[in-house]
Amino acid sequence: MSNWPRITDLFVTEGAADVALLGAPMNRGAVTSGHYDQAPSVIRQTLGRFSTYDVETGQELSLRIRDFGDVDVAALSLEDGFEPVRDAVQAATGEHDLTILLGGHNGATRPAAHGLGVPLDQVGLITLDAHFDLRETDAGLLNGNPIRALLEDGLPGRNICQIGLAPYANTAAMHRTAKEEGIGVFTISEVKRRGLSDIFSDVFARLSHLEAIMIDFDIDVIDRAQCPGAPGARPGGTPVDMFFEAARMLASNSKVRLVDLTEFDPSLDVADITALTAGRWACEVLAGFATRSSMMKSDAHP
Repeated sequence: MSNWPRITDLFVTEGAADVALLGAPMNRGAVTSGHYDQAPSVIRQTLGRFSTYDVETGQELSLRIRDFGDVDVAALSLEDGFEPVRDAVQAATGEHDLTILLGGHNGATRPAAHGLGVPLDQVGLITLDAHFDLRETDAGLLNGNPIRALLEDGLPGRNICQIGLAPYANTAAMHRTAKEEGIGVFTISEVKRRGLSDIFSDVFARLSHLEAIMIDFDIDVIDRAQCPGAPGARPGGTPVDMFFEAARMLASNSKVRLVDLTEFDPSLDVADITALTAGRWACEVLAGFATRSSMMKSDAHP
């Protein structure tokens, strides 16, 4: 390891590891077409710009990340890409306490949830997203309807909590569906007013009986001024520092087995702002996970 250790120095391609990393570059079936399939490779490259040391906590990451590469789904429809993503996620989650899945757009979330390897009625799903993702499925699968599709698959609405929903970015019909299905709904204004700790306390109390929890980090939950590479982001969204705090807090929970990052389109990015945001998100996820079993070591220097 160099005298400037980087997150990418923690990557391994075989052998035992603490965390799995997997790309699911889904691109077809997008409500807003783009180049979401470029995101996994861009995020990996960007992680080479991050060190393993957190100056604020005085802690250094000390863990192994097994990089499984990308599932070959960029050219596939969401229907055809379902099984490859599900199976790859299941292989990763079966061997690791935490799997980080890099989309691609939100179409990756449905097969990923199935890949946890437990019955859907034992899966909890937390989304950080400006949108309900409850568009109808009668015209097929889209990145705008993975939550609707999961409900139709049998995931109980009471097992879902959606955080960061934005005004004028959803429909009344979607909101009614969420209420009718028993989904926990937390708008962006409520999150800002109550704070993450209070919100997450409610969320984990609600999901505490479930066997495994997945977190969908849709990057368009962030305020658009701070996230130009997310076509669905809106002004007034989550401040980026709150997004990082959420990543660390959620990943520290031992029931969280899988996290994804979705809806990053590198072709829209400006000055690497969104790429660096995604890279920092991954660092925060790793830091949160490391607190589960003290996989971080203190730096002896002041």
